[in-house]
Amino acid sequence: MTTQKVANSFFDLHITGLGYLNRIREVTPKRGDAFWACDIAALNGPTDDVSYTRFDCRVSGREAEKLVKRCQQAVDMKRKVLIGFKLGDLWTDTFIYSRGEKAGQTGVSLKARLLFISWIKIDAEMVYQAPRHDEQGVDNDSPAGTAEQPEASNGYAATHPGEAAGSFDSPAMH
Repeated sequence: MTTQKVANSFFDLHITGLGYLNRIREVTPKRGDAFWACDIAALNGPTDDVSYTRFDCRVSGREAEKLVKRCQQAVDMKRKVLIGFKLGDLWTDTFIYSRGEKAGQTGVSLKARLLFISWIKIDAEMVYQAPRHDEQGVDNDSPAGTAEQPEASNGYAATHPGEAAGSFDSPAMH
């Protein structure tokens, strides 16, 4: 009798959408390595009566971390940072409110990993568009009304005709 090692298989559950980036922070746990985290207020429902679902996210992956860090100053300045995103590994965490009118009540937080950022708008201006990965079937979740952007030589898409999105690295963003 021979034994074969069966590879683990997974069923991925991803959440894609658009939402506002908030509370960007570096978390240093007592055990383990430090990591970056953020909140996303995801838009859902009809456009004339939008609702928000809040996700507390651990930023996963080098590219997502780099993009979130670049947005930190804009978020700290209370600018509107809207992103197209993909989340994975959704789970819930319960907690007890410690203050306010809900003090003593149980609350639920939706937690997830921020896996991918497909685009970023700061105060309605497109500052980043991820390159398309059609061969892998990745959907960039482009916001309505945003035309397909040509890719610039630096790996970023152009934000305006004749302008490379590398301007996202401008001093105003640091």
